[in-house]
Amino acid sequence: MRQLLMQVPQGCGKTVLEIAKACDGTNLAKIEATGVQQPLDLVFVHISNGKLEKLLEKLQDIPDLSFTLLPTGIMALHPPADGAATQVTNVEERSPIEIFLSGLQSTGSWKGFISYAAIAGVIVWIGLYTSTSYLLVAAMLLAPFAGPAMNTALATARGDRQLLRRSVVRYFAALGVTIATTALLSWILQQQIPSNLTIDSSQISTVSVLIPLTAGAAGALTLIQSDRSSLVSGAATGMLVAASLAPPAGIVGMAGAIGRWDLVTNGLFLLLLQLGGINFSAALVFRLFGGLSTQGARYQRGQRGVFPISVGISAIVLVGLLIWQFSSPPNLERSSRAQRANAELQQVVQQNDSAQLVESNVRFTRANIQGQNTLLCVVYVQRQPEATQSTEQIRTDLTQAIQAHLLAQGFNAMPLVNVIVLEKPAVKT
Repeated sequence: MRQLLMQVPQGCGKTVLEIAKACDGTNLAKIEATGVQQPLDLVFVHISNGKLEKLLEKLQDIPDLSFTLLPTGIMALHPPADGAATQVTNVEERSPIEIFLSGLQSTGSWKGFISYAAIAGVIVWIGLYTSTSYLLVAAMLLAPFAGPAMNTALATARGDRQLLRRSVVRYFAALGVTIATTALLSWILQQQIPSNLTIDSSQISTVSVLIPLTAGAAGALTLIQSDRSSLVSGAATGMLVAASLAPPAGIVGMAGAIGRWDLVTNGLFLLLLQLGGINFSAALVFRLFGGLSTQGARYQRGQRGVFPISVGISAIVLVGLLIWQFSSPPNLERSSRAQRANAELQQVVQQNDSAQLVESNVRFTRANIQGQNTLLCVVYVQRQPEATQSTEQIRTDLTQAIQAHLLAQGFNAMPLVNVIVLEKPAVKT
């Protein structure tokens, strides 16, 4: 439910009340007032979100109409008294015009926008350089990527080429500033090698495409849902969008400064994947669930061809990236392949009669060994009570069995295995 305060020339207030009543407006009122230039009628209307757009369309012909829309939910109670519970629980999504205007309000000044992008770049760099994961979370809260991301999707759904162009420019400006900031810091402080967190954050999974798709849908739902119908804050969904963009941007800047072009490739892949996925899912949610169209009340700038072209380009980008990802293993699938290799390794240990698995860690390393995808496997085992082999023999047998099995599975990697045989403490009698 939204509240509208409308100002119309004196004598037009009755017409506005009749139109509002026809649109099921409640708690209607009209008072005479004195304006700056002429007498006015002030009309108070409470109307459901779903009928706000319809009301504004019918009021277009009222001369010199101006109105104030309260952006928060209103509880408009009216007789009968025992119907209060039904009246306050009938919560609807925002109207298309309000969704559109809410997105535009997130566009701040360029000075503040660029400043936040630079500050986020500093925090990302410190987090990656010192391998401090909670600083990446802080950078996600500061990074101003959610605003242009949602405005790009809104422009796509509305078919607004002008807004789309402006949003894309702000999008890449923020990413460019963050990348440049991290690169500059790495150059000034003479960073030579990537940190462990930088390497880990650059690892790509086969399900990485799900992150931007869910982030875009969550961001769009936040703008669509009424304030009182969701417990999820806009800051949380904004952080989700930034989470998919801030670390890859930092990786691109840092890796470029130290000449690690393999990490730069992974970072750029992640950025393009996020940009395409967020716009694709958010634009579809705005169009299908938010009711946004190319034309509407107080909005006539949309063009029909923009939506299918923009969504089509986003889909093509996603498909192209996925084809690239799965056609060059394991470069863009290291995270998922490491998980699979760990599962295969544990099966080999379980089939061995001489040792029991304690723990295993498998990961791809970024060692600069030409033509070799190094898969580092560290395995902790404990000898079986009935085992008679020596510790060295158990270690040798397991190492050979694990390496042979992983090579046979076609991981396109060189498994370097370190088996550590742990001994129980001696029990004194």
